[in-house]
Amino acid sequence: MTSTSHPDTAPNGIPPLAPRPQNSWARAIGSLIFVSRWLQAPLYLGLIVAQLVYVIVFMVELWHLIEGVIHDISHLDEAVIMLAVLGLIDVVMIANLLIMVIIGGYETFVSRINVDGHPDQPEWLSHVNANVLKVKLAMAIIGISSIHLLKTFIEVGGMSENGISTDGEKYTPIGVLWQVVIHMVFIVSAVALAWIDRMSQQTLAKAHAQPAH
Repeated sequence: MTSTSHPDTAPNGIPPLAPRPQNSWARAIGSLIFVSRWLQAPLYLGLIVAQLVYVIVFMVELWHLIEGVIHDISHLDEAVIMLAVLGLIDVVMIANLLIMVIIGGYETFVSRINVDGHPDQPEWLSHVNANVLKVKLAMAIIGISSIHLLKTFIEVGGMSENGISTDGEKYTPIGVLWQVVIHMVFIVSAVALAWIDRMSQQTLAKAHAQPAH
């Protein structure tokens, strides 16, 4: 004689517990918390305005560079031009950082951006999450810090022990040393974030690879 078990019965013969009905107040509070993510939307719109400001700053700096070259084209100072170009690159990298924060942050914390299949879809947007976004932001910050450090190295060429003043700014050996130290801290932080992200991915991969019992 064979016995048949009910499809909703657990292997040990004990029926599973029915899901506990959720209180209407709990559902309302949960829905309110979930909808509250849209409060961040004005923040990302504000960052778009900030990006527009950086576009204006870039055009103004570019005009100053062109104007300076045209005004005295026979006596061009390579160091001055390099510093001006580095300033333009700095603005572009900050704008790139804003793009990553706007698109990645909105996609991760607010709502999906339906751009699948769009030819201009950023490559990193298809697998963006909080960890990936943190690593990319850290790398962008390192790039910006590198530009500032390179500008400092160009401006303080031949600096004495008493320091040097350029464009109204005072550079001292201790100040430059601290810039290098802070830049190295950014690098170590980015490496640590990337390592933590890699360890998390390996842990998830091992969990998925384990056979179900």
